[in-house]
Amino acid sequence: MDHKQKTEQKTESLDFIRTRIAEDVAQNKNNGSVHTRFPPEPNGYLHIGHAKSICLNFGVAKEFNGKCNLRFDDTNPAKEEVEYVQSIQEDVHWLGYDWEDRIFYTSGYFEKLYEFAVELIRKGFAYVDSLSAEEIREYRGTLTEPGRESPYRNRSVAENLDLFERMRAGEFTGGTHVLRAKIDMASPNIVMRDPTLYRIRKATHHRTGDAWCIYPMYDFAHCLSDAIEGITHSLCTLEFENNRPLYDWVLDHVSAPCHPQQIEFARLNLSYTILSKRKLLKLVEDGYVSGWDDPRMPTISGMRRRGFTPQSIRNFCVRIGVAKFNSIVDIELLEHSIREDLNKRAPRVMGVLQPLRVVIENYSADKTEYLNAVNNPEDPDAGTRQVPFSRILYIEKEDFREEPPKKFFRLAPGREVRLRYAYFITCTDVIKDEQGNVVELRCTYDPQTRGGDSPDGRKVKGTLHWVSAAHAVTAEVRLYDRLFLKRNPDEVNGNEIFAVNLNPDSLVTLQNCRVEPGLKNAAPGEIFQFERKGYFCIDTKDSSMEKLVVNRTVSLRDSWAKIEKAGEQKEKSTK
Repeated sequence: MDHKQKTEQKTESLDFIRTRIAEDVAQNKNNGSVHTRFPPEPNGYLHIGHAKSICLNFGVAKEFNGKCNLRFDDTNPAKEEVEYVQSIQEDVHWLGYDWEDRIFYTSGYFEKLYEFAVELIRKGFAYVDSLSAEEIREYRGTLTEPGRESPYRNRSVAENLDLFERMRAGEFTGGTHVLRAKIDMASPNIVMRDPTLYRIRKATHHRTGDAWCIYPMYDFAHCLSDAIEGITHSLCTLEFENNRPLYDWVLDHVSAPCHPQQIEFARLNLSYTILSKRKLLKLVEDGYVSGWDDPRMPTISGMRRRGFTPQSIRNFCVRIGVAKFNSIVDIELLEHSIREDLNKRAPRVMGVLQPLRVVIENYSADKTEYLNAVNNPEDPDAGTRQVPFSRILYIEKEDFREEPPKKFFRLAPGREVRLRYAYFITCTDVIKDEQGNVVELRCTYDPQTRGGDSPDGRKVKGTLHWVSAAHAVTAEVRLYDRLFLKRNPDEVNGNEIFAVNLNPDSLVTLQNCRVEPGLKNAAPGEIFQFERKGYFCIDTKDSSMEKLVVNRTVSLRDSWAKIEKAGEQKEKSTK
């Protein structure tokens, strides 16, 4: 097998980015090295879309024995905060990635970027423009009409150097001058019609303070920061595809130390979710959610608080892959990845969300026994725990019907059911309040059915979860659901996205729930499966020794797993 065949064999199962990188390595491009970066702007918290980019950049670097930097593209001091810088570092580490000693800031290159701008001016490739922002937009033209050259475009090199130096010195107010590249005002790509490289912005920077009053534009700073760091492959989302010619133009017209290759991939679009930092910020600022870490938010910090695991998010990113065209990924696939991971690792407990009191009349009032309960049937090493059982219990209100409909196999008058890990019980009487609401059930139990099995072989169709009233811990349970009602909430324009599209049931709070006593000492962030109800975690912000607060991570219903299974069966039947 020759070298070409080996390369083809290695890349045939890879996505297009990894295939491209494998080919570069095989051809010894960049001396066979791979160096990527994750370059967030510190103007908000990271969300699930950023997780895809993190997994891709750090994952590719690891797969090809390369390096990945964490770089903050902090060129807009008006929107950036130290809080965002700290949260981004925490999120990247939580996802399981390490930049080692390679943490950088574009602000650390401000002097070098200024020198590159001066170089462009000296070469006649940049000029100081004194048109207003509105005039610049007017001169730029449209998709069908070419732009017009600014009357300041032909200033001399000396005049441009003088003005640019005075801009840096703070002599001018914001909006009076900008530095623009001199490219082509008739270019069919509007991005190339003399784009702005620097603007005046008298704002305090979170790292450089008031040392600068001019700041580079993203398109100028980004590519040069890549080059300064020796990045080999600049991986970015499709919205930057039209910017690639500018990325290349800048690098080709200054003495950049190297020329990274920009490769675009489809950004993540998730159903029933918005992933615009501007819109997410509005959700926070206008009080639609409690903060960036609200468990309904698609932010990594929100997902962490809700009980998502880094493994499940990484698995999700592997599942959706890397594509060249934008599409919407079903949120069910993310939820399936969460369930799949938690099913293996989450201990099982019993929690009653809407308690209904049950009195077992033939069970001694002063007796308590401890029954064996399986911690996780998916994990043979998880072992068992002791669950207290006593005369008075709580079951779910929905597990009882006084007049049961057809195919309702849970508790009803005269009907026998199984209590999980415990006994068979039979409902003998129903107690109601003055309004006719059922408030208590009277039952009997069969002491021969300890452990949930009958020695005489009789069968029951219903199995209920329960907790002992005397031992249960009271909890506040927050049932989180999708924040938006429409599959594609971005189809609704402007502020209407929040006015008509928010799900009023995205958070339902239940008080006085009852859970197993073992949860009293559970650590914040600890995750459990409440049997028959879903996956839940201890809230990391509001839960305390005085008040147990539990968040629902995801329900047990998994429609995506059924879709996957049906697809696998169909594939087998066609072979």
